[in-house]
Amino acid sequence: MDAPLAANAIWPDANWKRRLRRRLLGWFAHAARDLPWRRTRDGYAVWVSEIMLQQTQVVTVVPYYERFLQRFPDVSSLAAAREEEVLKYWEGLGYYRRARQMLRAAQQIVALHDGVFPQDMAAVLALPGVGRYTAGAILSIALDQRQPILEANTIRLFSRLLYFTDDPHSTRGQQTLWAFAEDLLPRKATGQFNQALMELGATLCLPVAPKCSQCPVAPLCPTNQHGRQSEIPLPKRKQQYEEIHEASILLRKGPHVLLRKCPEGERWAGLWGFPRFRVPGPGQDAEKISLALHEAIGVRAQVREVVTKVRHQVTRYRIRLTCYEADWVSGEAQGNTEFSWTTTNQLVDFPLHVSARKIAQAVCRREAKHRS
Repeated sequence: MDAPLAANAIWPDANWKRRLRRRLLGWFAHAARDLPWRRTRDGYAVWVSEIMLQQTQVVTVVPYYERFLQRFPDVSSLAAAREEEVLKYWEGLGYYRRARQMLRAAQQIVALHDGVFPQDMAAVLALPGVGRYTAGAILSIALDQRQPILEANTIRLFSRLLYFTDDPHSTRGQQTLWAFAEDLLPRKATGQFNQALMELGATLCLPVAPKCSQCPVAPLCPTNQHGRQSEIPLPKRKQQYEEIHEASILLRKGPHVLLRKCPEGERWAGLWGFPRFRVPGPGQDAEKISLALHEAIGVRAQVREVVTKVRHQVTRYRIRLTCYEADWVSGEAQGNTEFSWTTTNQLVDFPLHVSARKIAQAVCRREAKHRS
């Protein structure tokens, strides 16, 4: 291997790398968690797990993964599905763009690869929603191809193993860590090795209070030797959030409530929710909310009371959402998307975005309380 790309790193020699591989694989053989995607070498199943695991914890993913594969056991069944059904099976995982990209990727695999998940790096990278890390993980785990990986857990692990004191997310930092990931790879059992790296980062080499006393490679780790685990890697810059206020309307027309489908290009595209719009601040009066609803979808309504309040974060926004209950007076819902009148009992059948699902749950609890 050539000299390291960054001077502020301790690049290990061949003997160090051999010892690390031996220690890590030995540890993984008995310490690996029993996860459903580790029981298969099917490229499609590994792909599903890797997409679901992006920015989502393992404990959350497991039941979604099992339900998803039960309904869509192969590429062809996913490719033939309606987007709304795929989103329904994804509901609650968040980052719904992943699900829409998976559907398009499955359709691409059927059209270009006869429904067989591709085994070539360029072909996998050409799939919507697949980047260098995901492609490398799939091909190494499913086919034992010698592909490096770099994701959140291994960025932290590699930074500590290299004693890398610079920003690991900078261009120079990423180049250095990718080079290290490739340099570390064994000639065989690459898939096992990559999974062991991720497992070590996820379970022992933690961001805060890493479990160095249990780590199989602690004796080889210069960051551990210098006691700088709390300083390496350098933390990401904290996200600055903008606080905004929104109103959502539970619009009733007899036994029905109105749902709106989020169109392409809008937040939560493809999912359903209640009519929603920005407001200047909390505590808007009924007349202003009624006017804003009419401007948004062309419906006149009598706003009655607050149903619930929801707080959540989306990208760089902290949203304070107030849901108001209102009775339809006149007009037909209009806009650049679909609307549907449905009963509250049927809300469970729609793929709702997270705040809409919270509102639906609050409404169902209120109705159950009134019936009892």
